[in-house]
Amino acid sequence: MSIELTAGGRVTEPTPWLDPRRYWGGIERAVSHVDSPAAVLHLGALRYNTHDLLRRAAGKPIRIASKSIRVRGVIDALLRQPGYEGVLAYSLAEALWLAETVDDVVVGYPTAERGAIERLGADERAARSVTLMIDSVEHLDLVDSVVPPARRAEIRVCIELDASFRTPALGHIGVRRSPLRTPDAVRALAEVVERRPGFRLVGVMAYEAQIAGQGDDLAGRPAWSAALRAIQRRSWAELRERRAAVVAEVRAVTDLEFVNGGGTGSLELTASDDAVTEIAAGSGVFGGHLFDHYRAFTPAPAAAFGLSVVRKPSAELATILGGGWVASGPPGLDRLPVIAWPEGLRMLPREMAGEVQTPVAGAAAAGLRLGDRVWLRHTKSGELSERVDAFHVIGDDGVEAVLPTYRGEGRGFI
Repeated sequence: MSIELTAGGRVTEPTPWLDPRRYWGGIERAVSHVDSPAAVLHLGALRYNTHDLLRRAAGKPIRIASKSIRVRGVIDALLRQPGYEGVLAYSLAEALWLAETVDDVVVGYPTAERGAIERLGADERAARSVTLMIDSVEHLDLVDSVVPPARRAEIRVCIELDASFRTPALGHIGVRRSPLRTPDAVRALAEVVERRPGFRLVGVMAYEAQIAGQGDDLAGRPAWSAALRAIQRRSWAELRERRAAVVAEVRAVTDLEFVNGGGTGSLELTASDDAVTEIAAGSGVFGGHLFDHYRAFTPAPAAAFGLSVVRKPSAELATILGGGWVASGPPGLDRLPVIAWPEGLRMLPREMAGEVQTPVAGAAAAGLRLGDRVWLRHTKSGELSERVDAFHVIGDDGVEAVLPTYRGEGRGFI
């Protein structure tokens, strides 16, 4: 089954999520026949997010970050939309699978998958479609050790620049990715690639996680949010200048097909950078609750999951089966799912969301009975797809499609 994400697609109410009573009640009615855990995508919300991301990208193409979606039917539907071009995969094995139908897949992280490298080198079509990520000569050495240049197709590579921010007072701000920070260091690796048989340099990538992945309007923390915005402004000014210098140095060595940057949380900023030719985004399509805390945009809650009440420990409590679907990142409450419906429910501080059970309290808990459903929103996106076999896509006429996740297709890559 497939879905269409065109802006003019039939949706009776374009923003139903603004009325929680109607929205969540409609979702429950549509999948009342589905056993828990029931994972849903609301088609209207999905379309809204799809086109809001394009608006924010201001004409620059969006490369789909597959780790945040992990539903091939959604990826295919996005690629049919003008403005979405190519996929940013998270492993080489995944990229080879996607490349069976997608002709432009960049692996967002360096690989040590020897079997997958061997398959890539033996498949000329895949080698034309898949680009490997590197940040050192050792990555080239690893590929050559698996399949020497004389016995394989030419391998496309992209160099990753470290986009983190560093200050004497605050130290390292951002994620620990590439060791390459300076224009000279990136150019030196580019020159090695150009001289090296069996490789072709086609891209540069720099992911500004400290901007794209960090909400700047945190509820109840105005002072910290203001300080964070100041840090992000300084980080952006430094990165924009440094990235432009890096790209200029690499373009002096070879032509580049793309310069990738950004993420869901920084689309506007990254789109304004003349050195960047495309922007990576994925989480904003499903609209996890992590992205409720950005000033620049407000995604629709397109994805959710419903879990059933299986216990009543007391008249004032209810226990749902499952719930501890935790997102990556520093352990904290912001990595846990949040309860979306019924309103007036909360998790217990001493238990929170558990892998097998999640007790809930609050005004609505007393009215819950065995078999009733509680609806939750995930933090980011990828963790939800790893827990369910399929999403039920809800449109005007109820369930319009059932789309398998990677897991539902029997695929687990990391």
